[in-house]
Amino acid sequence: MTDVTRCTGDREFLKSLFDEAIRAADPATALASALPEVPKGRTVVVGAGKGVAQLAAAFEDLWPGDVTGTVVTRYGYGAETRRIEVLEASHPVPDAAGEAAARRLFERVEGLGPDDLVIALVTGGGSALLPAPPEGFTLADEQALNEALLASGAPISAMNAIRKCFSRIKGGQLAVAAHPARVVTLVVSDVPGDDPAQVASGPTVPDRSGAEAALAAIRAYRIDLPDRILSEISAAMPPDPAAPAFQANDVRVIASAALSLDAAARAAEALGLPAVILSDAIEGEARDVARVHAAIAREVASKDRPFKKPVVILSGGETTVTLRGKGKGGRNTEFLLAFALAIDGMDGITALAADTDGIDGSEDNAGAFADGRTARQIRETGRDPADMLAENDAFSAFAAIGGLFSPGPTGTNVNDFRAIIVR
Repeated sequence: MTDVTRCTGDREFLKSLFDEAIRAADPATALASALPEVPKGRTVVVGAGKGVAQLAAAFEDLWPGDVTGTVVTRYGYGAETRRIEVLEASHPVPDAAGEAAARRLFERVEGLGPDDLVIALVTGGGSALLPAPPEGFTLADEQALNEALLASGAPISAMNAIRKCFSRIKGGQLAVAAHPARVVTLVVSDVPGDDPAQVASGPTVPDRSGAEAALAAIRAYRIDLPDRILSEISAAMPPDPAAPAFQANDVRVIASAALSLDAAARAAEALGLPAVILSDAIEGEARDVARVHAAIAREVASKDRPFKKPVVILSGGETTVTLRGKGKGGRNTEFLLAFALAIDGMDGITALAADTDGIDGSEDNAGAFADGRTARQIRETGRDPADMLAENDAFSAFAAIGGLFSPGPTGTNVNDFRAIIVR
């Protein structure tokens, strides 16, 4: 078998593992065993996220009673529904359509009683899709905050702590508006550790992080914000989890990175390759996480430790990118460019890193493939891969060599998926 043939085969193998991970987070499968009883009163569905339209369509098929409602997803991520309204808005930077969608969700839960049931369908990406700036502030203020957070390199938990202190809907405030109706939140988790209060900044799920945690994150990651936004965050008082509005509510995580990685590991072993899972909750700067993964892969390749080859090394979580340059690409593509530089010239290592929602950053790819020849191939196009990494231009680097992975929107979102074959 030639190196090129083996490389092509390994890429197909890795793609099949990605497909298994996505199947494990399929909305219909995930929902089937998580539905509550039909209430005496009305059932209203609200929700947000990059996979929420498919979740809403699956809910309609499974729910035995009447239902109305509204969910909001990213442009181009809609699905056909019969009774639940699907709105689309901008991600990752919020827009006026998202602001209107947030108002629509509040309208949906207004005037409900104790016999009514609110089903909140929540997937990753909802934070940007539901802008609702505090009184006295505008959408432009929330956009500026969001852009500063995206450029900061802060982990999702830190960003969400800040977002919850500059919003009228996040941090459980939509559930407060629905009270006294019971709220059941069904979550497809895209956050490390699967804390449902972090997914989409928890519009129906409160947590105990408040202004102190938000200000600590702003200091820790040196996030430069206007004084008036800082003052608003300092004075914010998110809902108390012990408040009466939350006592009858229920929160269920129905799909997560952990379940998807387990499915990918089983698929690899069924196809004849042992698999190990490093973690489903890895955070940190994408290029730094890449260098650690590359060091492990090199150790396996050269010394058969900490795992014996052949092996598939799997991991999940959510890395971050601190913007230093003006290039194009997302965290998974940047991970792979740094990984490619760290295994430059090595044989027998092939990797895929991709966002499980099908879109990595602002472009149309989910991620990319890399192996020991990738850095050389980029150089052969007249580009310097190290310079492109410095400019956050991983998308252009992989586009130049046909290395992008572009499955399109997947209808779910359980965060980053990374798989590395060491032969």
